[in-house]
Amino acid sequence: MTVRSIRFDPRPAVEAASSTTVHEWYQDRTGAFSAGFWASHPCEIAVTYEEDEFCVLIEGTVELTDASGHTETYEAGASFLIPSGFTGTWKSVTAVRKFYVVHLPKAPAAQTSTG
Repeated sequence: MTVRSIRFDPRPAVEAASSTTVHEWYQDRTGAFSAGFWASHPCEIAVTYEEDEFCVLIEGTVELTDASGHTETYEAGASFLIPSGFTGTWKSVTAVRKFYVVHLPKAPAAQTSTG
């Protein structure tokens, strides 16, 4: 068995021109599964998730608001899942850092009709 360690830089550089930075540490050969680190300055982003994303918040406060207006708040130390199909807003209330794991569900097979 091979164990590969990943070095974590606790001080990620966030580009001044962007409110976020991403360090993708792993992606499988199909592109359906990936894991990494994400950070942002305070910001609010409209989101539509095609993927399932598991997050571990290591710094900051996040508010997720769904299309119906329901808001959930997460703080450093929280773990949560954003399911495929979620539409709403991601608000980084403060500077945020998180670890994430993303899975892009396989598209359903096309149905054929016989006739």
